Amino acid sequence: MNPGSARITKYTHSCVRLEHDGTVLVIDPGIWSEPSALYGADAVLVTHEHSDHVDVLRLAGLGVPVYAPADARITGLDVIGVQPGESFTAAGFAVTAVGTRHAPVFEDEPDCPNHGYIIEDRLYHPGDALFVPDQLVQTLLVPLHASWLKTAEAISFLRAVRPERAFGIHEAQINARGLQAASNWLTGQGRHQYRYLVPGESADL
Repeated sequence: MNPGSARITKYTHSCVRLEHDGTVLVIDPGIWSEPSALYGADAVLVTHEHSDHVDVLRLAGLGVPVYAPADARITGLDVIGVQPGESFTAAGFAVTAVGTRHAPVFEDEPDCPNHGYIIEDRLYHPGDALFVPDQLVQTLLVPLHASWLKTAEAISFLRAVRPERAFGIHEAQINARGLQAASNWLTGQGRHQYRYLVPGESADL
């Protein structure tokens, strides 16, 4: 894939849409993401089983391949199980699954399988984890807010991955003031080019 030949569009929360040569790959279309994210989708990647990352009812009627961690508990939806470290092709995109578990939330609260996905060795969507891959990536999608996340951890994650640039995701549960504050911290302290794409905004990959 040539630089600039693919396009990413941000949707609400952790959902993004990738387009290249007429094919469409969607990552984490959860219950808060817009239905339009899935228009014309050829395949879907799901990082883990939580409903803010997978809308089972919407995907069940879509009729396209849905890839998810092999051990994920996603009822009512046929998925293609993916193992940690597995590489495969989805909607014409080369994909590698990295990481194994959801970030700890609170004390003995149970976690779940979570895969981040590296697309075309260039884009990394971590899902609900701060797993640092062995390889460098051009673009990182960095979570901004969660019950399992502090802003300091998001900054450290961005610094550890060392991408050329980063876009914020996982922000549906904070208001505009909180979103601005988190983005300001990542812009000022992340040491890598960070920006926030508003839902519906696109950028070249």
